[in-house]
Amino acid sequence: MTNNTIRDQASGLRHLARPLSTKVIAVTGGKGGVGKSNLTLGLAICMARQGKKVMVFDADLGLANIDVMLGIRPKLNLGHVLIGKCTLKDAVIEGPYGIKIIPATSGTRSMTELSHTQHVGLIRAFSTLEEEIEILLIDTAAGISDMVISFSRAAQNVLVVVCDEPTSITDAYALIKLLSREHQVQRFKVVANMLRSYREGRELFSKLTLVTQRFLNVSLDFVACIPLDDKVRQSVKKQKIVVDAFPRSPAALAITALANKILSWPTPDVPNGHLEFFIERLLNKSGFFRRIIR
Repeated sequence: MTNNTIRDQASGLRHLARPLSTKVIAVTGGKGGVGKSNLTLGLAICMARQGKKVMVFDADLGLANIDVMLGIRPKLNLGHVLIGKCTLKDAVIEGPYGIKIIPATSGTRSMTELSHTQHVGLIRAFSTLEEEIEILLIDTAAGISDMVISFSRAAQNVLVVVCDEPTSITDAYALIKLLSREHQVQRFKVVANMLRSYREGRELFSKLTLVTQRFLNVSLDFVACIPLDDKVRQSVKKQKIVVDAFPRSPAALAITALANKILSWPTPDVPNGHLEFFIERLLNKSGFFRRIIR
């Protein structure tokens, strides 16, 4: 694919550039089971309650669970978009408090092994979106796959979710190392999840910074400690999110505080704050997408 073709694809996204800027935040962690999806939806609900236009992109393309966690059964998803059955706009569903959700597929191996044409189609699909979005939350897959790296690299902020397990810390470090050394991402926001106390959260953050300061040239910012809370488990069983089911629970209050903190972060300047910028970074600056469009 020529540079002119790439520019033509990007120019097809120009209509997304509106006075409304978009904060693009990747919620990742390197390891599964650390609570990324629950946190993503909790943040989305808290922000939507404050009148913000929020979209959640389920970027775990082969093991989607955002819709399942909410008890929603979408008729269309990204799989249908990629086979041309519908547009991305058609696949967008509405969740609690008006949040918009881009659902992925579940149990579909082919979604994790997309062809060149399908990847280009996924990128182009964003040009069909007409929503005005203030916050785009990307719930990445677990691990350090090319797709996880691509979405994290393209986002303006990377939230790394870590819990107090050796494998979680090791995998979070591996993700940070890969993003910093190969993709020049130098700043990370760290969320300690499922901790018994704030002190334990700080200790966990210290373990991570101890190794990053020694071997990497990165900046880590400890932005939240979400306490271990049985109300989260109860909410999951009800297919609801803890900030909605138990808004006064310790975990819900901590997630609400983090959402308020994120809303206070500076809004990106035009054009860097638009969805167009997010897609152009996927097209032009991500090593993964450079490979697939050759």
